[in-house]
Amino acid sequence: MGGLGSGRPKGRGWNTTDDLLQLDIRKWKREGFLKPGCSGGWTWSRRGEPIANINYRVEEGAVRLIYRVRQYGGDWVDKDYRVVLDRTSCHYGGERVWFRCPCCYSRVAILYSSGQFACRRCHRLAYACQRETDADRAARRADKIRERLGWPEGILNGSGWRKPKWMRWKTYSRLARQEQRLVRVSLDRMQHRQAMLEDSLHAITRSIRR
Repeated sequence: MGGLGSGRPKGRGWNTTDDLLQLDIRKWKREGFLKPGCSGGWTWSRRGEPIANINYRVEEGAVRLIYRVRQYGGDWVDKDYRVVLDRTSCHYGGERVWFRCPCCYSRVAILYSSGQFACRRCHRLAYACQRETDADRAARRADKIRERLGWPEGILNGSGWRKPKWMRWKTYSRLARQEQRLVRVSLDRMQHRQAMLEDSLHAITRSIRR
């Protein structure tokens, strides 16, 4: 049985969609996981290392999620419940599949886990981009490129690490240039913000001395 091993840290809440594990039904459809009778496991990874997993079984009109969760470092608790699937027609033919949130029954493409899978609104999450500064946004985009390149996370860890064996040199060079440009943008924004804070601090100091 899969395990999430997650829980809300005591005295602290989650803020954004990036803070929780995500189930994206669009990925499941592309992978062909939504056929009735299909079953298997789904694993989340970070930088190539597995961090959590669940088991699932697709039923008629629903998918059953089966996993264990540990809240606040306590005992493992078994979870086994159905998430209803909904389908809508597309304007140009075909259909789109949705999850129905187990908590509010809203039609959504992504469910987020805090031990219980639910939609963004039920978890009261903001999108990460809504709370980012320009520096944060550039750093996050650079880290996504670093992950594709297999480089250590963090823009201060330098560039020019070894090219992944499977990646073409043309692709590697293009991504490396993009990463370096984003790093420069992020550092410039951070420097500008620091200068503004220092100016504000000096102004406050001068007013106090008067």
